[in-house]
This record gives sequence, C-alpha cells and structure tokens, in this order.
Amino acid sequence: MEVKRELVQIEYLGITQQKQVEELIRQVINTCFEEEKILATNLYVSVTLTDLKHIQEINKTYRNIDKATDVLSFPMFEKEELEHLIQNQKNEVEDVLGDIIISLPKVEEQAKEYGHSFQRELAYMLVHGFYHLMGYDHIEEEEKKKMRPKEEAILKQLEITRDEGEK
Repeated sequence: MEVKRELVQIEYLGITQQKQVEELIRQVINTCFEEEKILATNLYVSVTLTDLKHIQEINKTYRNIDKATDVLSFPMFEKEELEHLIQNQKNEVEDVLGDIIISLPKVEEQAKEYGHSFQRELAYMLVHGFYHLMGYDHIEEEEKKKMRPKEEAILKQLEITRDEGEK
C-alpha cells in the first residue's frame, strides 16, 4: 500500500488553528499538483494562515509595502529551475515549492465584498498563490492571459465558482 505524502504544510501565525479550512487547503493544493502534473517531484507547498497585522509586517519587510494584503507568495525556484525539475520529475529530497501566506480576515472581507463564499475566496487565494510559485504573474497582460485560465480551471474542477460559492 502506497502512503500518500502531504503536499502542503499548514502553519498559523497570530491566529488560532482553523481545522475547517485545512481540508479545503489540502484539496486545492492537491488539485493544483495533479493539474500541473508535478506529483512525482517531491515538492510541497508551505501555507501560512495569518492576521492583518502579521501579513502587513511581512509585506513591509519583503516587498517594502506597508499595508495589509490578501495573499503573498514566495517561490523557491526560478521558472527555468522549476521547468527542469518538472521535466526530470524526481528530485531526491523533499523540497518546498514555495510559501503562500494568506490573511484570513482579508479573505473574509473580500468574500463579502465580491458577494461569494469564504471557501471560494480562500480557494482562489490558494490557486493564485500556487501559480505565482510556479512562475506565473499577472502584471503584464500576456502573462495574465496564461495565469487566469489556469486558476479558473482549478476552481472549475473543484466546482467552486464565483456565482455559486461552494458546491
């Protein structure tokens, strides 16, 4: 019997543990790994759930932007390094693809603002952060045209839509 390895490590910073969101986090990250065909790479994602104060501090420290945000992503590989790793499909040691830091109060605020469920907003933040770790961006329109369909495909596969919230 093959033991399924964890693809995500979940941590908390400044907030209490939220077991109800952990299953959604695992489901979203697992789907991202499957969709990108990187299950055999021995990579995993670190997800930190935090509050407004801590995400603002991290944003200021690493991006020199002194305000709270919804999600921060810190990839551990350059896009070319990652492509090489994915082509080879097997790195010997377990390694972190990168860190995704999410402000749960910001997720709640944006879910209300956009009129959809907390689960949908959290799933989107996770998928968005994951694709940043994979080397995608949305600053330039050309890059955005590559990233957005990938994000939407994951959410559709999970049956988490803007209109319906969570199915």
